[in-house]
Amino acid sequence: MQSIEIGRLLRSGTTGFVAGCNVSQLEAPVFGGLVRAPLGNGYQVYGLIYDIHIDDDGLVRQLVTVGNVSEEVIADNRERRIVPVEMSVLTVGYELDGKVAHLLPPRPPLSLDVIYKCDAEDLIRFTAAGRFGYFRHILRAKDAPVGEMLAAHVQQAAQAHKKDADWQNRAIKEIITLLRDDYPTLMSVLGALGETV
Repeated sequence: MQSIEIGRLLRSGTTGFVAGCNVSQLEAPVFGGLVRAPLGNGYQVYGLIYDIHIDDDGLVRQLVTVGNVSEEVIADNRERRIVPVEMSVLTVGYELDGKVAHLLPPRPPLSLDVIYKCDAEDLIRFTAAGRFGYFRHILRAKDAPVGEMLAAHVQQAAQAHKKDADWQNRAIKEIITLLRDDYPTLMSVLGALGETV
């Protein structure tokens, strides 16, 4: 499969990063989607998109106050927009020399590194490594909508794991185990998962 470039890194840290893309690339990144940032020498960082937002600019602020905005002006603004679409990504693991680890990476990606959407093969390789160790990064995320992000990710990963019909059940059991002492979060996550299962 061909890798789909979805943006370039704007800023990063060990636990997450923000990537930017232009509006024409907006169809590739999806909420809860697994992305990767290859950093060379057999090393790449994986993350889950937990927020996608588009900042306004002066022109947009002026256009929204105008009564009727023509389709040409809207198309022009969307196709030639200078302000990037920003995607906030939670780091959930890394790969070094072909071995996936569900740990925080030794170093984050650097500014302007390319971010790729993970295809089904990448998704299977990452989610099948270990025993869902990356779930702890998701459950610890303070600024992310944890329940919805987990539900979106589990749904996308289950589609990739079509040949392993039990993958989704194992994932949900692991989530229940990890949240057994946090009833409010467990109910929030199970409620969101109930919408996708």
